[in-house]
Amino acid sequence: MESLVMYVKQLRVRILFLISIFFGILLIGGCKNQDNKSLPGDPAIISKALSDNSSIYYADYDKYPKKLRSLPIGMFDSGTGGLTVLEQFLAMDCFNNLTGEEIPDGLPDFEGEDFIYLADQANMPYGVYSSQNKTEYLRELIIKDALFLSTEPNRTKVIVIACNTATAYGLADVKSLLEQSGTGVKSVGVIEAGVDGALSFISKENPLFAVGVLATVGTIQSGGYENTIRDFAAQKGYKGDIRVVNQGGLGFAEAVDSEHDYISTDASAVRSVYRGPVLGEFPEIDPQLLKLYNFDRSGNSLLTERDNQGNITQVQLNSSGNYARFHLLTLIEKHRRNNPGVSLKSIILGCTHYPYLEDTLNRVISELREYTEDGVRIYDNILDKDLLFVDPALNTAKETYKLLKANKLLKKSKGKGRLDGYISVPHPNLKPEMVDHNGNLRFEFKYGRETGDESPTVRVVTFSQENINNENLKRIMERLPLSYSLIKNNLQ
Repeated sequence: MESLVMYVKQLRVRILFLISIFFGILLIGGCKNQDNKSLPGDPAIISKALSDNSSIYYADYDKYPKKLRSLPIGMFDSGTGGLTVLEQFLAMDCFNNLTGEEIPDGLPDFEGEDFIYLADQANMPYGVYSSQNKTEYLRELIIKDALFLSTEPNRTKVIVIACNTATAYGLADVKSLLEQSGTGVKSVGVIEAGVDGALSFISKENPLFAVGVLATVGTIQSGGYENTIRDFAAQKGYKGDIRVVNQGGLGFAEAVDSEHDYISTDASAVRSVYRGPVLGEFPEIDPQLLKLYNFDRSGNSLLTERDNQGNITQVQLNSSGNYARFHLLTLIEKHRRNNPGVSLKSIILGCTHYPYLEDTLNRVISELREYTEDGVRIYDNILDKDLLFVDPALNTAKETYKLLKANKLLKKSKGKGRLDGYISVPHPNLKPEMVDHNGNLRFEFKYGRETGDESPTVRVVTFSQENINNENLKRIMERLPLSYSLIKNNLQ
């Protein structure tokens, strides 16, 4: 009898041991995708990156450096606009470099860190893909950007998506790729940072207020900012009614990057290839508001056409400043009509290109505050006296710092780091009909491409004076001196 009892006890121990092994295997399998297969819902390119060594997108993550600390910080945007985010990284002094406390110490927080920046210029504007029913192709482009920053020779320790549209449509995909890679590399997007900045100075007890979102058409269509604002407000205990006023900045970012479909420095008359705002079509330039737009008419900044009676029949914006004026006034007019008497507290600049024109945007606000109709300042009660334009870049830099510190990945070295700047250009093997006369991808070809095609349509090259036009380079030099000090070392 005793031997039977002993046998039963031993059998029970063996069964429990086998069960523990079984569940241990399940847990290990749950922590890492050991088969290197993408998860349901992932774009197909993720599977290629993880497991298909015959694909040009295969990432070979098994060879990723185990020690990430000395690797650069990776950052990408659809163009050079994301350099406004890099500038905040280079300038930020919000933390004590020795203790990590959120107390300035007179030293740049990312002192000594190296950066790799990718401007996917050839494929921009990202904000148009959704309107052309190419959201899946956009997701693939965003993954390609992340792969550039996580494969040889550009392995990085964190990937910052310095693009609002890419964050809205691709942050979840990038996180999925990196989590399955087993590298320990994390990603940070700009939308959450922008919302935090927009709401953080507004009282949670405020019963009624409005927040504006000026972003690309694609970002607005995604609902990324509006959903995040409402989620953030609920989580943080905001008790009031928040009105979100959205404006899709058609052509604004493209004008900053001198995209020929939206702006032409050589134009002297209205153009047939122009794709920006016009009279009578959404988003419409309202002829009744021409006085309020106060467009710059110097040189060829505004292109117009008149009939025989002298009436304006066509208007085309032809300067980044005029795009800024049009879209900001359109947002504010939308708010004035829909939310009478409600104070507009902040406006999120939901595209990294927009801070380049912040001076112009502030001038528009000043002009509207002074504008009167029948002796009444009609914008007084809807523009908060402390109205703030929110650039998500600073909060993005803070979030990245905290992430690197928590994972003990801050380099903590003295002196200036280096920047390796890259930009995409049309592939030289493309057929002539795929490229316009300015050497850019033709609109119909750019937005007609299909997912899964591995035929190269662009190539990535280092920054040079050949692929960053003089106007953009001048703007970077004037507005982003820290970034320019590193970029100029790349220019040939």
